[in-house]
Amino acid sequence: MGLHAILQVVFPHRCVGCGHTVAEPSGFCGPCWREAEFITGAACTGCGAPLPGEETDPAALRCDDCLTRPRPWHAGVAALVYAGTGRRFVLGLKHGDRIDLAPVAGRWLARVAGPLIRPDTVIAPVPLHRLRLLRRRYNQSALLARALAVQTGATLCPDLLERPRATPALEGADRDTRFARLDGAIRVTPRHAKHIAGRRVLIVDDVMTSGATLEAAALACHAAGSGEVSIAVLARALPGSGTGRAKATGKQPPIAHRTSGPPADARRGLAPVVPAP
Repeated sequence: MGLHAILQVVFPHRCVGCGHTVAEPSGFCGPCWREAEFITGAACTGCGAPLPGEETDPAALRCDDCLTRPRPWHAGVAALVYAGTGRRFVLGLKHGDRIDLAPVAGRWLARVAGPLIRPDTVIAPVPLHRLRLLRRRYNQSALLARALAVQTGATLCPDLLERPRATPALEGADRDTRFARLDGAIRVTPRHAKHIAGRRVLIVDDVMTSGATLEAAALACHAAGSGEVSIAVLARALPGSGTGRAKATGKQPPIAHRTSGPPADARRGLAPVVPAP
């Protein structure tokens, strides 16, 4: 028996949705795969939420949420619905130290975000405030942005955006409160402003609920003189579905945790900065 086979026996591959043993790394078991709601049909061009019907006119593909509050970005996409398997996947990446999920998530993001990327596009993650980053130990959005950049070859600037002030947690907050708390909470890091002047920016986050965080990030890019801004999220929480971000004090679904700690650079959410022209 070879070393690889021995390692598979000792450390078997686990389903990224439930933790059960599977044959392939970063794969789903049968039940979790069937439950995963990948967004492949008609979807809102503002946020990626799935829409009923066969409408193909981009101007008509807007969900009620985006019609009610026009977005300060050009286009938005999402890989899957934040429910069931998708929710467990995101929570594993975000709270379960499952940084090994980022590469497969990057492939899913590349499928939906690829058409938004042009030669001058800069990919940037939604930032965490430094105190929250110390508590969480890594920025899951930075891991997703790096994985997407690897898949697409696009320029990546992991610290393009920053949060100069801490904001209260958004879990459990209503829509208006979310937007009020995030107003002006994100800005472009001063030394990077020249790198996005007139250039397209693609902002990456793990979940979109109300869009308040992404709106603050997009407005910051526009204020710094960027060109067209778009957004890409791993999962979209559907309005009124009860599948918003899990409350910190609420009961969460089972999360497949990593049994050993990730490398220090991954815990910090670091990614190589590709120099901007």
